[in-house]
Amino acid sequence: MNKTFATIGLAASLALPALALAPPAEARSVTLTTQLRPYGGNGAYLAIYLVDAQGRFHSTLRVAGGKAKYYSHLSAWARGRANETTRIDGITGASVGSGQTLRVSVDIADALIDAGYQIRVDTAVEDGRDNPGEISVPLTTAANGRPVSGRGYVAAFKFDM
Repeated sequence: MNKTFATIGLAASLALPALALAPPAEARSVTLTTQLRPYGGNGAYLAIYLVDAQGRFHSTLRVAGGKAKYYSHLSAWARGRANETTRIDGITGASVGSGQTLRVSVDIADALIDAGYQIRVDTAVEDGRDNPGEISVPLTTAANGRPVSGRGYVAAFKFDM
C-alpha cells in the first residue's frame, strides 16, 4: 500500500512541473488596420476590443489615445471594460490623426476565431462626435482581410491573420 502511494506521489511530482511549463493555448498574430477619414480637428481616440457571441465585452486589443481622462468617450468599450481586471498600459499608444492609419499586431487565441466573437471599434474626437461600436466585424476566417467602412471617423478597418 505504501509503495502505491509512493509511486503516485513520485508520478505527480514529476508531472506537475511539466504542466507548469506547458505552452500556452495556440494564438495567431493578427494585424489590425484602421484607416481614418480626413475630418479636421484633433487626433482620434480609438478602442479596439473583442465581444463574445452575446455581445458581452471580452478583452481590449488596442487603445489609441494617450490621455486616460478621455477614455470615457469610448463609451461602449469603457462600459464593458468596467469589469476587466487587466491593466491596459501595454496596449495603448498615441491618438491617430485625421486621414492617418493605425496598424498594430496582436495575438488572438485560435479558440476565439470562428467562435462567434466580433472585433469592435469605438471612436471619439475632442469637440467631435463619439461613435460607440462604429465598427463591428465578425472574427472569422471569412472576414479575414476584408475591409469594412465605419459610420464616423473610420474610412476602412480590416484584420489580417
